[in-house]
Amino acid sequence: MKKEIHPEDYRTVIFKDMSIDYAFMTKSTAAAKETIKWEDGNEYPLIKLEISHKSHPFYTGKMKLVDTAGRIDKFKNRYQKFSKKTETPEVEAPEAETPEAGE
Repeated sequence: MKKEIHPEDYRTVIFKDMSIDYAFMTKSTAAAKETIKWEDGNEYPLIKLEISHKSHPFYTGKMKLVDTAGRIDKFKNRYQKFSKKTETPEVEAPEAETPEAGE
């Protein structure tokens, strides 16, 4: 392993999945702007997540949409013109004249 390329300022932080209100403690070097009081009574830096292993469909096996900024609505609005099939009036083809029997 190369020397002096990994950070050394690891500290205990809390990651909180905002979609399901789940939090877990681990060590990280990620910057945090907020703090939270943990179960042990100490205050730790808080890093908010939109999705974690507890809410991600790959890990849960359930399809759950997490829409945190109207992204799904923006996508649907942008591409709704492609989802609607244009209805073309059906043109009736003139019936071919068939010779009647006996003519």
